[in-house]
Amino acid sequence: MVFVHLAISIGLGARSVLEAEQLGLHQQRLFGPAASDSTVRRLPADFDEDMFAALSRARAAVRRVVWTWLSLRPQGFPWLTVAGKHLQRWVVVDIDATIITSASKKEGAAPTFKRGFGFHPLAAWCANTQECLAMHLRAGNAGSNTAEDHIAVLTESLHQIPASSRAKILVRVDGAGATHDLHEHLQKLNTMRRRVRFTTVWKITGTDETAIARIPETAWENSLQQDGSPHDTDHSVVAEPTGLNQREGWITGMRLIVRRVRPLRPAPGEPHRLREEDRLEVLGHRHQHHQTVGPPGITPGLVDRRSAPAPRGR
Repeated sequence: MVFVHLAISIGLGARSVLEAEQLGLHQQRLFGPAASDSTVRRLPADFDEDMFAALSRARAAVRRVVWTWLSLRPQGFPWLTVAGKHLQRWVVVDIDATIITSASKKEGAAPTFKRGFGFHPLAAWCANTQECLAMHLRAGNAGSNTAEDHIAVLTESLHQIPASSRAKILVRVDGAGATHDLHEHLQKLNTMRRRVRFTTVWKITGTDETAIARIPETAWENSLQQDGSPHDTDHSVVAEPTGLNQREGWITGMRLIVRRVRPLRPAPGEPHRLREEDRLEVLGHRHQHHQTVGPPGITPGLVDRRSAPAPRGR
């Protein structure tokens, strides 16, 4: 019952155990006397793997009921529309890490790669319902390209999706997901009853730059906006250098999509790398690479990622 109080308090907006205790006082007529903040604080310390598994099953059971209610609405379940194409029965999972700043040296707090101090959790979000499916709490100095963490979060998030909605899964990951282990794991998730497709950002290398330079200007096409209409040529164009850049050792069927947009500021005399993400300014343009195995009829790299719906834990 203490955990029920805590879960409801978090749902009502509690951000600390003290606030959870205060909100619990308003629930006494339904759930009995509220637990003290010290009791709530001791609760996680008593958890073991079996209790965490039971909690995960309980969350999945509640989500199954809620998703059933969503599908019974007049407008139905919130399937996404990408580049003007309705992704019927595709559940979209976004995996991304975030930085949580800590003002004091708490357990797990450590220097972060952004030169701050705090935590670096990794979470999986359902873009259809904008809810958090799974979260892996990590220290501030946890690595970004840790395939083991990505696989663990992905596995838990798939367990949270009702079985009736697991037939078509689209996974979107930023550059931290461009690892052999994660791609191979995603490919192995495909079965006779389930299709798993994915798109990740790719860190541009010298080999990629050479391949991009070989793309004929006539091969560049306007990227698509969220409603399916094309961008102006001066804004954003895309091309596919897959045949020009064969990646040895990567999974078969992977496509490389590059997007070229004008830089946010004038490029200097020679190419240089931007501070944010893995973008490169070359010859007055900015390139961003995507690797994708996407749903039929949709090439995620052709859609402007800045307009695509992707909830984040930031």
